[in-house]
Amino acid sequence: MPDAARHDLLLIRHAPALTGGCMAGRRDVPADLGDRAALPAVRRMIGPVGRIIASPARRCIETAQALFDLAEVEADPRLWEQDFGAWEGLPYADLPDLGPLSGAQLAVHRPPDGESFADLCARTLPALEALIEPCGPVAIVAHAGTVRAGLAMALGDVAAALRFSVEPLSLTRLCRAGEGWAVLGVNQTAQAGVA
Repeated sequence: MPDAARHDLLLIRHAPALTGGCMAGRRDVPADLGDRAALPAVRRMIGPVGRIIASPARRCIETAQALFDLAEVEADPRLWEQDFGAWEGLPYADLPDLGPLSGAQLAVHRPPDGESFADLCARTLPALEALIEPCGPVAIVAHAGTVRAGLAMALGDVAAALRFSVEPLSLTRLCRAGEGWAVLGVNQTAQAGVA
């Protein structure tokens, strides 16, 4: 594929969030940037970028600043994590067991006063499409839900995207050439390195 027609999205999940053992979602919690060896390793995996954008969440801004040595980071509110509504701030042990739901059911399941993963995709996918630029790879520092939304876009399947693990401070690479998407790598971490 000619380089001029290729557009890369580098989706980076924020560093571990300091949640106090509770659901974060839209809560604005800081990132744990204590693993100083992981940051330069992930930065090397990312390589050169043409633009850097983050979710406005503190954990994403802090991660982007640390990864790219920036004082200011461009933020896009469409990249926020899923709104877990009444589940926000609950201890993980108190969350309902959704294991019996199928992937399709899980994708449309809304927590009380929150949004479903399908809702998140509807909000996020236009942003991901709009952020594709000819200036080179675009790095997006956001959340596990945002990364999975990117995978849903590439796969054309919202439910299938929920099957992917997205670790903190991991890199997922997507590439578009023309109208088609390719998944170049998922959940690449400093510990695992680049395959």
